[in-house]
Amino acid sequence: MNILAIGDIVGEIGVRKIVKELPKIKEKYDIDFCIINGENAAGGMGITKKIFDDLIKAGADIITMGNHTWGKKDIFSFIEDKKIIRPANYSRGLPGNGYSIFAVNNKNIAVINLIGRTSMGVLSENPFIVANDIYNELKDKVDIFVLDFHAEATAEKIAMGYYMDGKFNIIFGTHTHVQTADDKILEKGTAYITDIGMTGPKKSVIGMNVNASLKRFLTSLPERYKLAEGEAMINGCVFKINDETNRTEEIIRINTK
Repeated sequence: MNILAIGDIVGEIGVRKIVKELPKIKEKYDIDFCIINGENAAGGMGITKKIFDDLIKAGADIITMGNHTWGKKDIFSFIEDKKIIRPANYSRGLPGNGYSIFAVNNKNIAVINLIGRTSMGVLSENPFIVANDIYNELKDKVDIFVLDFHAEATAEKIAMGYYMDGKFNIIFGTHTHVQTADDKILEKGTAYITDIGMTGPKKSVIGMNVNASLKRFLTSLPERYKLAEGEAMINGCVFKINDETNRTEEIIRINTK
């Protein structure tokens, strides 16, 4: 089985790029299941029903979110759809689901979304405890566990990889928008990468207009958030899983520079 994870879609430029290219990518890598992080898809903050529908129609099986889950009020009209999940360790009682289970090629795949607590500015429960609780709840029902860990600190993401090694089949990080080169199969079999990168404006500062970003750093004065424009790139990973063992045998990084 081949599972594709596409890094944070940033703005409508990123949406248009992946809608156009996703069918080709899926055909090239013989993809069976596709995950897209969409928390920055609408103007860089949140997602709308139209964008959600466009991504699903283009070939995404599930959309994961993050710290900008509630960025657009439109989210409340479709947050209960099983094809979109928000961090499972958000405060209890919030709408939406922290994971969804899909039947694919006679396998049950659980996709989980968690958010980090280091430098994220979001009130949340301990992601390590929640990750283990979800595993214990689903381990007798699920063949393949996939985690999108939306976090700022590389140390927190790496620690999660080791903590859930041998339990979750795939752990990939999102949020920092820069693809890392540390993809590996951990000792107990978990496929891991700290960040799968960003799908959005190529000439940008993690999706933001270069000049606006420079003004922030050079002057320390507040500058209105502005998305970059121009040509887009696609970042993500393909995880090739052995159908007999459910272990990932290969990780292929996608980076369309």
